[in-house]
Amino acid sequence: MTIKLAIVDDNSFLIQAVKEKLSFFNEIGIKHTSLNGSELLEKLEDNHNIDVILMDIEMPVLNGIDTTEIVKKKYPQIKIIMLTAFDNDEHIFNAIKAGADGYLLKETNPQELYNGIQETLNGGAAMNPSIALKTLKLLRNPDSIKNESDKEEISLTKREVEVLEQLSKALSYTVIAGNLFLSPSTVRKHIENIYKKLQVHSKMEAVQKAKNHNII
Repeated sequence: MTIKLAIVDDNSFLIQAVKEKLSFFNEIGIKHTSLNGSELLEKLEDNHNIDVILMDIEMPVLNGIDTTEIVKKKYPQIKIIMLTAFDNDEHIFNAIKAGADGYLLKETNPQELYNGIQETLNGGAAMNPSIALKTLKLLRNPDSIKNESDKEEISLTKREVEVLEQLSKALSYTVIAGNLFLSPSTVRKHIENIYKKLQVHSKMEAVQKAKNHNII
């Protein structure tokens, strides 16, 4: 079965680099590429039969965080993995709140990128170790989250925090499952719950928050 993919990045050289990374995997078919969120939305109007979108964050016209919110409202079945050069705390938080299903760094190697796509399609969440570490920091230092109601809602269980800690050490789901005496599917469920909890608010508040931090 072909995995239908779209890539969105304002740098055509980087789009090419991602295409090359994915060219090793026969079951991935790239349906279309776009240079900004607005272009992606037009293409989805014509063809939204897409499984996964790899989304850059900082783009002109319509950035990746706003685009993610719009796509998730219209086509909730499409998985979105933020593929970015930055593991900036505020970006991570806003991207996850916007509904992103995963978050990988652009320097991710072909196999890790492919694994991240597979994980996300299987209901998990692609997450670079450095992103997991930043998410842990956000949770341990809620003062870095400006909005009071956000702070209250982001409470992870002890188990979820343990899973994040293991993820931040670049361990695979299988290894994490063994370490914590859980099944890999339970680990995946915990990661899904972590993402759900971080998507703490409505679009309006996410946009407001992004504006407050000069992200948009």
